[in-house]
Amino acid sequence: MSAPSVLSLPAVSPALAVRLGEGMARVDALLRATVDHADPFVATASGHLLAAGGKRFRPTLTLLAADACGGITDEVVAAAVGVELTHLASLYHDDVMDQATVRRGVPSVNAAYDNSTAILVGDLLFGKASEIVAGLGADAVLIQAQTFVRLCHGQIRDTQACPPGQDPVEYYLDVLADKTGVLVATAARYGAMFAGGSAAQVEVLRAYGARLGMAFQLADDIIDIASDGTESGKTPGTDLREGVDTLAVLYAKASVAEGDSRLQELLGSDLRDDARHAEALALLRVNPALERAREHTRSVGAGARSVLDPLPVSDAREALVALVDRVVERVG
Repeated sequence: MSAPSVLSLPAVSPALAVRLGEGMARVDALLRATVDHADPFVATASGHLLAAGGKRFRPTLTLLAADACGGITDEVVAAAVGVELTHLASLYHDDVMDQATVRRGVPSVNAAYDNSTAILVGDLLFGKASEIVAGLGADAVLIQAQTFVRLCHGQIRDTQACPPGQDPVEYYLDVLADKTGVLVATAARYGAMFAGGSAAQVEVLRAYGARLGMAFQLADDIIDIASDGTESGKTPGTDLREGVDTLAVLYAKASVAEGDSRLQELLGSDLRDDARHAEALALLRVNPALERAREHTRSVGAGARSVLDPLPVSDAREALVALVDRVVERVG
């Protein structure tokens, strides 16, 4: 089995690469066994996105955190699977909400089947994640439940306009902390916990994961604007079309530059219209707001790196540092 692309980090030593590769093979085997089902239709629908691939970013982080705090145990593998199943389930629901047609370079589940199937299979995967985590003890179950509540809260707020009197950028960043940051934080936290890390190490990895998750989503939002979809496997400009104000859009809307008036006019219109959508996307790609969003993303990444300072020097810590740059600078 070849390691997922996210493992291709300059700081991964040959020995660490072997440990991660073996750990990821165990994660993948348990993932496939868990999503399988006696009903062929349910099995195929449940495994649709898993079969399409993906970076396995969250389980990779769980394994790296574990390696930095003691080693990859059976419990670490199970925790990584629980986190990835939670993420996969959220993608099924996200694609229904976004009316997406492509995910990971293949038709999204709602497009390949229908909305009802995507929602119900997403629910099934959430249940499978809970089943896996239940085997890890009461603390893990509580963390999973708290994570799930924050995920849902973030998604709910993501569909709502910023309330009057609140700063739109601060509101957006708070949404990301729940929508994406919390699950990545849990992935790293579980790795440290089930590798036998100290309470201080668990907190370091949780804080690192929260910041890394924020950087991941910020970078993802930039990719939605800047990418042509070839590397990301997603339809470009989905957020624009759905009227979701990501960081670059918020910066553009707040601009006082005269040259931004046409872009601001478009951003205030219905971008489900193909012509307006294409024009807005083209203007946003060359607007300074996009580079400003990139700089903020890099700043969040720098914060994630600094959190790791208390960890003992190791191959895994160096890989965690390198993972930040890979996340922040990725194009797909």
